[in-house]
Amino acid sequence: MGMQTVELREALRQAIDEEMTRDPNVFVMGEEVAEYNGAYKVTKGLLDKWGPKRVVDTPISENGFAGLGIGAAMTGLRPIIEFMSFNFSFVAADQIISNAAKIYYMSGGRFQVPIVFRGPNGAAAQVSSQHSHCVEALYSNIPGLIVIFPSNSYDAKGLLKSAIRNNNPVLFLESELAYGDKMEIPTEEYLVPIGKARIVVEGSDVTLITHGRMVNPCQAAVRELANRGIKAELIDLRTIKPLDVATILSSIKKTNRAVIVEEGHLFAGIAAEVAFTIQEHAFDHLDAPLERVCQRETPMPYSKALEKETLPTVARIIHHVEKTLNFRF
Repeated sequence: MGMQTVELREALRQAIDEEMTRDPNVFVMGEEVAEYNGAYKVTKGLLDKWGPKRVVDTPISENGFAGLGIGAAMTGLRPIIEFMSFNFSFVAADQIISNAAKIYYMSGGRFQVPIVFRGPNGAAAQVSSQHSHCVEALYSNIPGLIVIFPSNSYDAKGLLKSAIRNNNPVLFLESELAYGDKMEIPTEEYLVPIGKARIVVEGSDVTLITHGRMVNPCQAAVRELANRGIKAELIDLRTIKPLDVATILSSIKKTNRAVIVEEGHLFAGIAAEVAFTIQEHAFDHLDAPLERVCQRETPMPYSKALEKETLPTVARIIHHVEKTLNFRF
């Protein structure tokens, strides 16, 4: 099997291009996806290759083009709708929540909505409150939506291909800060299954559970903990909904402790859902209370120093690992 080193943005572009080649019903629509080659260059070269009928520039009207995409999906096309930022999906929330998520149910199964909404989610570098929100907890609250947030090029390509082929609406979350991250991936076609977590590092003392861009600080924390003789297991959820409960529980039964890390907020977040699931199914296996490391309960500041303190840090992750390891009943 051949290998290639690609940036995450290129892995996403390959996934889109391959699926457009495979299925003439797949098309891309969003702000600046065509003439400008994409705000983050994910769709670079696709207009030249596929033309304006399959790579469609839109006005700044998320509610309009999200609705257009849902209608197209209902009639048999497979749209990939790019939001320049998932913060802008709030303008289209009525379409995503009221229509994309519910039409299959409300039509008694007569209309499927095979659509992918994709784009950057969470914090970037100093873009402040209105461009830094993590949306996964909000949208995971809605039955009918699949929510995916890969952390690397390999998973991004394989999961995006799976998302495009899925007959349900998928929210495919990316990180602006990760678009330039490089990784070796196969040159041959491959898929990554939706709903399957990945054990990044195996360990026996404590389980770290995270997703998306927070895999990086968690990996740094695992390395630092290893220097102290602590073997941490790291799980990258990859798919938020459906959640891979089996992988989480098998790890907890081995380590008996868990720290859950997410870029989003504490209250009613993904970490809260994961923690409840653990205590519901593996309560007898826990040797310490579950710990969470989340974004501080504030809108994202603009200041670099405050931004850093607002997001989970390696030091905070290690602090909570030590807290759970030192707990005694």
